Amino acid sequence: MRQQGGGGEEGAPTGPAGEVIIRFLDVGQGDAILVQSPEGKSLLIDGGRSAERMRGHLEALNLTALDLMVASHADADHIAGLVPAAALKPRLFLNNGLGGTTQTWERLVSALQDAGTTFAKASNQTVNLGSVKLRVIAPPPGVGDEQNENSVGIALQFGDFRALMTGDSETPETEGWLAQDRADLRGPFQVYKSIHHGAANGDSAAWLANVRPENVVVSVGTGNTYGHPTAQALNLYKQAGARVYRTDRQGTVTFRGRADGTYTAETER
Repeated sequence: MRQQGGGGEEGAPTGPAGEVIIRFLDVGQGDAILVQSPEGKSLLIDGGRSAERMRGHLEALNLTALDLMVASHADADHIAGLVPAAALKPRLFLNNGLGGTTQTWERLVSALQDAGTTFAKASNQTVNLGSVKLRVIAPPPGVGDEQNENSVGIALQFGDFRALMTGDSETPETEGWLAQDRADLRGPFQVYKSIHHGAANGDSAAWLANVRPENVVVSVGTGNTYGHPTAQALNLYKQAGARVYRTDRQGTVTFRGRADGTYTAETER
């Protein structure tokens, strides 16, 4: 399925050429987002819980190199698939600075060290992925040391096209970000990834009123035992007037954004 969206003004100044491609990969109950700039630079945010499934995606997309890897946090459903992706030798790895305690985390760190990757902690820095600007959203102070509440966000900008991905952030983290009154988190965003797979403790009316998403992508597994996405979350997206995509029903969801703010959306099924 293919849909058009957004709209720039006729005669408006032109921005960067080409398209930024954002793929919300179907990895079951987990997150994995691949971003590719018009120049061919690539970013992988999270990798899902299956190394085999991620390996299949990388092979199908003929991806042979990776410029940047981000782990929103260290839970297994976000980092297991990053282990095979480390073979693509990302130049930089960003995370929240809280190391995981699992063997999966240890395998990821070892694979990245073998690849010669540079490690960095999220600190509200800006990273350029070719002509795509990535604003790294560090966890706000005072959220404790639980992994979900320390999720790293990425606010992407390509001209007038914007997308926001914030891992498994829960209410204390989004409230902390709202208290900071950050311009890089104020909408509208053409594309927004549902927090925590549509859990009840993720998105809120206040947060969505700030983000103002046009499209929400829920990365979720078929028949998952968590009840994701919850009716509460889906109702919030409806109230926000957002179009909802779900990887459990539509497979991989791909957005192609242009600098004038227009975009196309494609689903696998």
